[in-house]
Amino acid sequence: MKLTLKVWRQKNNADKGGFVSYPLDGISTDMSFLEMLDVLNEELTEKGEDPVHFDHDCREGICGMCSLYINGKPHGPQQTTTCQLHMRSFNDGDTITIEPWRAAAFPVVKDLVVDRSAFDRIIQSGGYVSVNTGGVPDANEIPIPKTIADEAFDAATCIGCGACVAACKNASAMLFTSAKISQLAMLPQGKVERKARAEKMIAQMDAEGFGACTNTGACSAECPKGISLTNIARMNREYFSAVLSSENV
Repeated sequence: MKLTLKVWRQKNNADKGGFVSYPLDGISTDMSFLEMLDVLNEELTEKGEDPVHFDHDCREGICGMCSLYINGKPHGPQQTTTCQLHMRSFNDGDTITIEPWRAAAFPVVKDLVVDRSAFDRIIQSGGYVSVNTGGVPDANEIPIPKTIADEAFDAATCIGCGACVAACKNASAMLFTSAKISQLAMLPQGKVERKARAEKMIAQMDAEGFGACTNTGACSAECPKGISLTNIARMNREYFSAVLSSENV
């Protein structure tokens, strides 16, 4: 395949940045998108030019590190992670535009790499179960209905890639935050801290500068793990329940 890549190049967060076009030839349809970028970087390195910086780690659709905005869509034309996107999804002669996530809370580090530590701080604010819970009971001593366990597991499949933020016109992190709240709030182990958790994590989400929910559902539609909008509804219930409880104390 012959391709033309329009890649966003930016030296650092202070740099204005801009698109640079690169012609690329000999790309196999069996290559992954990241392997195609590896080919580009090999060519740039051989020419003595600075390679394109982009995030990646496991390349198995699990870690959430790969985060590219491809032809106007998070992770590209398929509802999957960038690393699981293959070049067979494109045609010979295509021009492919590649950008980083666009959000004030995700500042560009260099080229296609953004700083997603805002997600880490949201988790640190309350996305956990405290360890001071006494002895460790046998798992079978706490029966959990299968429907609840399945919903909690579905929420827990969020890999924190940030596609929901990139897809949202307001760069909202509601889907991410709600998934992290839901996966704990539905289980017995997480119920003790559920009210404080909802208040703290939402407060941190707002402090990081993420926008409000647009109610358009673009986040869930583009999520590579199919995280449901019902998690946002659950988070709102958790939050209002916590606030009302605090006011009545």
